[in-house]
Amino acid sequence: MLDEREFERWFEAAKRGLESARGDLDRGDYNWACFKAQQAAELAVKGLLHGLGMPAYGHSVSRLLRQLEEKGLAASEDIVQAAKDLDKYYVPTRYPNAWSEGSPHEYYTKIDAKQAIDQARQVLSWVDEVWRRLRRG
Repeated sequence: MLDEREFERWFEAAKRGLESARGDLDRGDYNWACFKAQQAAELAVKGLLHGLGMPAYGHSVSRLLRQLEEKGLAASEDIVQAAKDLDKYYVPTRYPNAWSEGSPHEYYTKIDAKQAIDQARQVLSWVDEVWRRLRRG
């Protein structure tokens, strides 16, 4: 049985996170745009897992996607690659000690932020598509 309410809670948070990432891109806060894109994808996949009544722990989008394979919901190679790319933004976008010198904002560009937002959008679209298929039966 699907838990629509739980899915919607998480998916709404994912959509708002992606919108926030777009705001960061517009302001030039590229490291934060990358991080929030990762968070949006993470929230979307966790929403799908919760909606299916499955546990959803950890922060790796690609590992969370692997859990869905138990239910026969394997993501395409493109989605898995997007997830793996986004996983790389979880720590170094935020913590100065992830870098030998400088601060995170010095290492991320507009191109990085645009790519991360696009990858997160791909993951959210995939999750939304899967959820719609599941609802139809």
